[in-house]
Amino acid sequence: MDRIKILWADDEIDLLKPQLFFLEKKGYNVTTVSNGHDAIDEFEKAGDVDIVFLDESMPGLSGLETMQRLKAIKPSLPIVMITKNEAENIMEEALGSQIDDYLIKPVNPNQILLTLKKIVDNKRLVREKTSSDYQVEFRNIMMEINSGLDVSSWAEAYKKIVNWELKIDTSRSEEMIDILSMQKSEANSEFSKFVTRHYLTWIKDKEKAPLMSPDLMSAKILPHLNDKQPVVFLLLDNLRWDQWKMLEPIITELYEVEEESFFYSILPTSTQYSRNSIFAGMMPADIAKNYPDMWVEDFEEGGKNMHEAELLEKQLQRKLRKEIKWQYLKITNAEQARDLGEKALDLMHNNLIVIVYNFIDMLSHARTEMEVLKELAGDEKAYRSLTYSWFVNSPVWTALRKMAAQGIKLIIGTDHGTIRVKQPSKVIGDRNTTTNLRYKMGKNLQYDVKDVLEIKKPEEAGLPRPNLSSSYIFAKEDKYFLYPNNYNHYNTYYRNTFQHGGISLEEMICPIIRLSPKTGVRL
Repeated sequence: MDRIKILWADDEIDLLKPQLFFLEKKGYNVTTVSNGHDAIDEFEKAGDVDIVFLDESMPGLSGLETMQRLKAIKPSLPIVMITKNEAENIMEEALGSQIDDYLIKPVNPNQILLTLKKIVDNKRLVREKTSSDYQVEFRNIMMEINSGLDVSSWAEAYKKIVNWELKIDTSRSEEMIDILSMQKSEANSEFSKFVTRHYLTWIKDKEKAPLMSPDLMSAKILPHLNDKQPVVFLLLDNLRWDQWKMLEPIITELYEVEEESFFYSILPTSTQYSRNSIFAGMMPADIAKNYPDMWVEDFEEGGKNMHEAELLEKQLQRKLRKEIKWQYLKITNAEQARDLGEKALDLMHNNLIVIVYNFIDMLSHARTEMEVLKELAGDEKAYRSLTYSWFVNSPVWTALRKMAAQGIKLIIGTDHGTIRVKQPSKVIGDRNTTTNLRYKMGKNLQYDVKDVLEIKKPEEAGLPRPNLSSSYIFAKEDKYFLYPNNYNHYNTYYRNTFQHGGISLEEMICPIIRLSPKTGVRL
């Protein structure tokens, strides 16, 4: 085991030789400094400090000020405050600044040891226990994946993988992260085969299908409409199951989960198809047929999701026996977001409020285009973390806090997820072929058959056929489509970006969560 590295800052460090000797004998690696400025310099230079002990009353930069600067560098850094003063206001300020523990001088070596065991060694033991448990569960999950799962058991297997992914996030074990990544790849390989075998049957026969995009409103939202309680349907574009699990702890501070369920996004798992399908309550081919003025083909100019409110209105008219008060809001910029946060209570006169929030979708696209976001969301863990940071500081969370006090029914869902793509697959098509990296629609497409689900008769998949020779292909697993022109450039550019449109657990198995405010919620 690597030695735990301690940084200890105290202007009377020479008086602490017995404690330092004790820690060295116990196997800890201790670096000492005599002031806050040196503590910051040493921390930045060392880079791998596990825990910091700070004297509260150092001259110059105090312990509290030093702690604030260290936390700004690394918020998760464990810090123990050591003080001569037991004054309540000092302890309140220190605890409010998120210290992990405090000790009163003169410090007893055994007290120090107990603090280290509690803070550092306990985290190590949790990591080791997590790794050990996952190694056992790994075999069970692999057996499930290869045992011929159905639509529900595939969702359960995916949830298990996500739960382990979140647990292992806190581990420093690159080996466990690599093993989990391999298992998820294996799961996506088998899931792609499963979807390829059954997808056209699902479209043809709803009895054999999971709940899918066209039936989401009628199955999960409309049954809860009544005159006593507003229903808020918050659709977070691109929300994956792992991102929902990241948001769940903050949301459940105010809301109780009544039902945590899932649905399968239709193909393509893209906003134009899946979200229009949700609001229309029908497959894309039927939208194009029944409402041709509200459907824009991939290769045509103009916004592809400009008629969601009209499509929703048509569905409400078809499926509800009486008129209701409802409102549809799409948040695509900062001004609209601020309005939502400020005017949330003005929406409460409606029976149904539908809020489409595009931030996660914009994040995934911006990450592809902007180098700074590629660094901030460099992997799955960082992508989840960025989603969480956005949400807790967003106007939508401000709005949901206000609405909780009004006794709403909250339903959180999405239209599809995203997958981090890693393997390029060459495609050749004409100039009208769609540009999406995870699906293509066009004429005379040439591709590697093993990498795709091919739909040569789009009507069988509920998809429009703009031309007699139009066909669709959907990328399996973590593939992404590239043209031969400038292949190496685009291969490097798009590798490890988050994309959607194809077949994967992350894109197709989507959360739909029903919640109600906890009793006694107040602003």
